[in-house]
Amino acid sequence: MRAIWKGAVSFGLVSIGVRLYSATEERDIRFHQVHRSDGGRIRYKRTCSVCGEEVSYDDIAKGYDLGGGEMVILTDEDFAELPLSTSHAIDVLEFVPAEQVDPILYNKAYFLEPEQTATKPYVLLRDALTDSERVAIVKVALRQREQLATLRVREGVLLLNTMLWPDEIRKPDFGFLDDEITVRPPELAMASSLIDSMAGEFEPDTFTDDYRAALQEVIDAKVEGREVVAPEEAEEAPAAAVDLMAALRASVDRARAARGEEPSGGAGEATPISSARSAKRPAAKSTGGKAPAAKKAAGEKKTPAKKTTGAKESTSAKKTGAKKTGTTAKKTTAAKKAARKSA
Repeated sequence: MRAIWKGAVSFGLVSIGVRLYSATEERDIRFHQVHRSDGGRIRYKRTCSVCGEEVSYDDIAKGYDLGGGEMVILTDEDFAELPLSTSHAIDVLEFVPAEQVDPILYNKAYFLEPEQTATKPYVLLRDALTDSERVAIVKVALRQREQLATLRVREGVLLLNTMLWPDEIRKPDFGFLDDEITVRPPELAMASSLIDSMAGEFEPDTFTDDYRAALQEVIDAKVEGREVVAPEEAEEAPAAAVDLMAALRASVDRARAARGEEPSGGAGEATPISSARSAKRPAAKSTGGKAPAAKKAAGEKKTPAKKTTGAKESTSAKKTGAKKTGTTAKKTTAAKKAARKSA
């Protein structure tokens, strides 16, 4: 890895020299825009919308659009006068419990490696953070911008997580939040049962980017010149459930079946919804030991079936025999006539 920043972590009177490395990398497959006929790269020129001339990087400045066609142009001198903290310091502001930091604030992650002379204070801060079960809230200037961040320990290394500022988080403003939607206890119980049936330990290595892998196979096939095999079609997403309880129950059964467990309706096990329905179902009326009325006909005499089958079979046989005899007689007469003519 290549260090992208060098500076020092400062807390109290302690200063720890560190190097900053990007802790993540994008594995997305990137493409270039090319000319379809010859594969040539498509280039873009930086041109001015007013005079139409091509502009070099040295002549490009930053402009803030005021609206109505007005633009404020800022120069490097304007940025130099801003109250930005030193670009080579990570200032620790306070130490807070990790659970108090909302994950939505996290932005990018960086590893911190100690300089050779700062290994001991680095390890000291790392172990102190581990023992206290807290994270450090810090400020750091990266890429000419002051950012809020946290310092925590991951796999024995200090990890810097830059964060969004609170006013950069949008507030959800959706109509359903104002509606009074009630969830029935049986529905909640069944949903909880579904969550329990799908519970597990999070292991990131078990998840893969199937789309990226399939796309890479297509690219490799193009390179090797072999036939590209179309991937199997993914299962269609289930339609919106009309019966919420039925959908929840079916989901629980499928999750349990995937784990080799008995479905929720198995013997000796009652789900919350089945228990609720059985409680509401009225008890069956006692018949007093009497057989159902439909079975009374069992004692009646059976009318013997007419024996017509045998007669029909014999009649058919006679007709068949008669046809065969007539056919044979016709063949014999024809043969005799042919013999007479030949004589």
